[in-house]
Amino acid sequence: MSSSSATRIRREEDVQKAYDIQVQAGLEGAARFTAVGVGLSIVAHYSWPAFRRQGRPFKALLLSLFCVAGVVFGAERALIAHEAQRRLEENNIRRVARFELTKQGIVPTETEIAKWREVNERQD
Repeated sequence: MSSSSATRIRREEDVQKAYDIQVQAGLEGAARFTAVGVGLSIVAHYSWPAFRRQGRPFKALLLSLFCVAGVVFGAERALIAHEAQRRLEENNIRRVARFELTKQGIVPTETEIAKWREVNERQD
């Protein structure tokens, strides 16, 4: 397997993992924000007469806005955290590769780092 196809496969796996993380975090965020929205609606309904006079469609709109906000903020937060973690892991791998290649007397170019990575992935 060439290093470009290994890189492509690794990227596709990472994209799928990021997507799965976003979906899970989005669902959790939607549940959490919807619960907050329901709680606030109940409190507003019993403590504010103007809110009590509003119809069900308006109240449903407010709850759906809470739900959508939960999906968006939850998924974005999880994706940013995942990207930061991947960047840290990638930097650590590249640091080790540069160190090992320099120790062998090889200039650590992108091509050499990719070759080093392919060799070390086969060994693991």
